[in-house]
Parts: sequence; structure tokens; C-alpha cells
Amino acid sequence: MRQVTYTIESNGSLTGGVYRATLRGDTSAITRPGQFVNIALDGLFLRRPISVCDWDEDGLTLIYKVVGRGTEQLSRMAPGQTLDALSGLGNGYDIAACPDNPVLAGGGVGVPPLYGLAKRMLAAGKKPTVVLGFNTAAEIFYDMQFAALGVAVSVATVDGTAGVKGFVTALIPEGAYVCACGPEPMLKAVYNKAAGGQFSFEARMGCGFGACMGCTCKTVTGHKRICKEGPVLFKEEILW
Repeated sequence: MRQVTYTIESNGSLTGGVYRATLRGDTSAITRPGQFVNIALDGLFLRRPISVCDWDEDGLTLIYKVVGRGTEQLSRMAPGQTLDALSGLGNGYDIAACPDNPVLAGGGVGVPPLYGLAKRMLAAGKKPTVVLGFNTAAEIFYDMQFAALGVAVSVATVDGTAGVKGFVTALIPEGAYVCACGPEPMLKAVYNKAAGGQFSFEARMGCGFGACMGCTCKTVTGHKRICKEGPVLFKEEILW
């Protein structure tokens, strides 16, 4: 973990209430896709955790949904403004533990960290397949960016306005190894279909680095903190 001052390079709407921000600053603490940053915002006591979509040596990309005071404030910030963030938090996806042809399954704002994961899987010689789930066509984002990486991308929408009608699980082959990120009902459905995999969970966090124990969950190997031992857990250790 490292405390970093990031400078906003861009910050704008992708679709509906989903925004993308690019930040310039030190990313040396980010070592795995699936990690997150915890951002301080004026007037708010707790920082806001946001997963890292992608990063390089100069900065990072965040994709977030406006759901409350913190993210609404963030959405109004302009290029040139700065953010105080704790960077490189959490335990991300273990690419070495994945087979050569994993499925990456994202639902809604669970999609962003899978983009950085797909890039690094390709760099490691693996060939992931990407499946994305949204409520409706108007909410779809980043499908073209995944396709531009050269991976196969499929989309499902609950109302059938784009891609396959239904949930993202309809696009996952039986017995697949899945790296998933999304709302908990989606993760549970993917868990029941996948033969193995890694699952990124969300939780309300106090400190974001394991000190307050506020985001502890029970696993088959004991209690673990979503912000520290997670947010990515292996299928074999998850208890519902």
C-alpha cells in the first residue's frame, strides 16, 4: 500500500451513471489486476474504494458508477484537480493459477477490473474469453475495448435489447474456469456453474487496508478481510 497524490487527466461519462477517470501518478504499489484504490473526498469521513480498471507506469484508469455522495462528488471533478488515494490495496487475481483459456465474467460495474486482467493474461500467453452482463443495451460499456485487445467478447442483457437475452451465466460453458466480478447474486450463480475460478467481492469498508476488520467474511479456511485477503477469493474457499 502507498499513499499517492494523483492528478486527474480526464473524467467523463461512459454511459448513464458510469464514469471513467484517468489519473496520473505513482502506480508502483499496483501489482495485480483486481486491486483497488481508496480515495479521500472533501467533507467525507471514509475514503471511497474503487477498483483499478487498468494501469501503466505513469497512471491508472478508474471506472465507477455514481451511487452516492462520494462518487457524485468524484464525477464533478475536473482535469488538473488532485486526489489523495491509498494505492495498491487488496489481493488481486492470480494469473499464474489460471488455465490457458479462462472465462472472464463481468456484471455491470464489475466489468472494469477484468479489462486489466485480460491485458495481462494475453501478455502471459493465455487466451481468455470475455462474457459481459448488463440490464439493458443502454448500460453496455467497454465491450469494444475488450474486442480491440483481440479476445472473443459476448454480451447478455436482462431485457434482451442486445446480445443474448438473460444473465451472463448463459454465456459461460459448463465446467469452465471463471474469473468473475460483479454483484453478489451474479457471483453466486457463476460459482454454481463454474468448475473453478477466482471471484472478486464487494463490501462496505472502513479503512480499506485490513486494520478495522469491518469487511470480514467467513471462508472455509477461517475469517478473511475483503479489503486485505480479498477482494479476490478462490472458488474453493468461498462460503455462501
